[in-house]
This record gives sequence, structure tokens and C-alpha cells, in this order.
Amino acid sequence: MAGHAEHVRNTDVAKFSYVPPKMKNFVLTEKLGQGSYATVYKAFRKGNLRDVVAIKCIKKSSLSKKSTENLVREIEILKSLNHEHIVKLKDFEWDNEHIFLILEYCSGGDLSSYIKKYKRLPEHTTRKFLRQLALALRYIREKNISHMDLKPHNLFIESKNNFSLKVGDFGFAQYLLGKEGHDNLRGSPLYMAVEMFCSDYYDASVDLWSTGVILHEALFGYAPFASKTFDELEMKIKSKEPITLPKHPIISSKCKDLIEKLLQRDPKKRITFEEFFSHPFVDLNTAPSQESLVKAVKIVTEAVKLDSEKDYKNALKLYCSALEHFLPAIDYERDTEKKLVIREKVLQYIERAEKLKLTIKEIEKKKFNKLKI
Repeated sequence: MAGHAEHVRNTDVAKFSYVPPKMKNFVLTEKLGQGSYATVYKAFRKGNLRDVVAIKCIKKSSLSKKSTENLVREIEILKSLNHEHIVKLKDFEWDNEHIFLILEYCSGGDLSSYIKKYKRLPEHTTRKFLRQLALALRYIREKNISHMDLKPHNLFIESKNNFSLKVGDFGFAQYLLGKEGHDNLRGSPLYMAVEMFCSDYYDASVDLWSTGVILHEALFGYAPFASKTFDELEMKIKSKEPITLPKHPIISSKCKDLIEKLLQRDPKKRITFEEFFSHPFVDLNTAPSQESLVKAVKIVTEAVKLDSEKDYKNALKLYCSALEHFLPAIDYERDTEKKLVIREKVLQYIERAEKLKLTIKEIEKKKFNKLKI
């Protein structure tokens, strides 16, 4: 199934016509997904076939009071969000029969399909996707929003040429307004935190649990509580037995530590968002982003200044620090020519750093010989 198959719910699939509805400004083509009250189509803007979008079509007649509340909440939330790792709501329209959400189209499919294709993902690939998810979570946390339905089906890959992850489907999301949630059961059972099963009282940390489940599934090919029935799933999640990770494939100690801290049944023992963002396996400070190059240039400028002043030790430290941001900047840059320019500069700084190491050793050696005399 293509990109936006899970912009819609997966429960009690409604029977929609395969003939897409008509829109004034768009031509709707293939169906990408279908759920309980909506269908998602790939579409082209009339007069501009290059403008490809995903349009979520909701039949007004299918909306219950609760579904209407979810939809209004989704529109309000998506309108307020503008982040490179969140599916963009471009616009919305309506007619007598439908409400249309015009969304950014992600041609690379969803993370669930990607995992199924490769069975399981290498740790370095998983880490890349995780850091992009973390950047999106940090952004919505700053806006006091919790997603409440994180799962691989709701994480989209921008395109086959650009493996940039984007969080979508905010139908269950809510503004926390400084309070903990105490609504009815939300989300998808396989990815839901223990407290959502056992209590009506939970907070944004349910997104951290879901992140742990997604991380486990990406690395090992299945969710930690994969079950044949809902009752079996509920029993596993409510169990007091400690969560044990598979022995194969072997993962790094940092990665293992993060999964164990995310998959804490007791939310009070679970890692906090701040700890998650700064965890060594996530380390958003050096994650590839549009700020990476800015940070790198700022640091290396100071390094060059200290180098010219012959403060070699501090210059070397800053060259090394700059590289921590230059390398993510190369990874983040999409323009091939710009990527090559950055890479050439980085090689120059690496070469200079190596020469400084030798220079510092020579200086230290001369000092030592003078002391011997």
C-alpha cells in the first residue's frame, strides 16, 4: 500500500465507493487507503500535474459526534504545525457531501511497509528514523501536543530518493493544556502504553512507550507484545514480568538501554522526554537538521580564529566539535553539489586537525626535553 494508507483509521472499515469524489481544483486518482470514516486518494492539482498531494475524503454522513470531534481536532492541530518531519496540511475544503483534507504526499510509503519489506532494519537506519521522529516529538511537545497514536503505519517516508520520516495522522492527538489525559481509550492496542489499558489517567509519556514499541519492531521485525488476539495482547501488556529483548540481532548497549527505558510499564519509571532527547542513542544536539550547518560554521569559524592565534589545543577541540555538526549537515543536505562542497571543506578541516595533533605533540615534546635538561 502506498504512502498515506494510514492517514485513516484501521478499524471497522466502511464501504466507500471506489469512484473518487469530484473536486473543483484537483483530480483524484488511485486510492491510497481506507478506514472507518475516510478514504485517502493520491491527487493532482488541475493545471499543474507536478503538484501531487494526498487528499483525505471524509463523508459527512459517516461522521458520528465523536468522529466529528476527532476531525475538528485533527484540522486544528495540523493547521498549527509546520515541521519538516510532520506531514503538512496544505489546505482543507468541503462540499455538500464531503470534507477534504489536502495533505503533503509521501511517495515512499509508511514505515510499517518498509519494515515488512526488509524484515528488520539495521541499527544505523533505525537510529536515523528514530532521531527524525524525536525531532517531530520535540516540536509538538513545545506546542503542548501529544500524538496518542504513534505507530509505524502513521510514520511516512517522504520519497524513495529521500528517506526523511514524517509523522502523520493526528486524529487522536490532543492539546494537553498542562493537564494529564483522562479520556476514553485511544490509539492502536499493539502500540498503546500500559496505563492506557489499566487506567483512565495518563499523560504525554504514552508517546514514549509507543516510540519504544516502534524501535523494537524496527530492530527485531516485530512488536514486543505481538499477539494473535486482543485478550492475549492485553495479558502480555499487563503482565508484571520484566520485558526481555531478543538476543538476535545484537544491538549496541546504548540502543538496548534506550529501549529498556522507553518500555517501562510504570510511567513514573519511564524515561522523560528531556532524557529521551538527550539520550546518547538519540542525541538531538547532533542530529541532522537544518541547524547542523549553521552550528558547524559557527564553531569552525572560532576554531580558525584560535588556530591563527596559535592557540592550537583549543583550536583542535573546536575543529573536532565542528565535525560533530558537519557530518550531520552532509547527511541532511539534499543538493548534491552543496553536499560535495561541504564534504570538501570537512576533509580540509580533518586534515588541519591531524596536523594540529602533530604540532601539539612536537610542542609537548620540546617542553619535555627542556625540562630534562
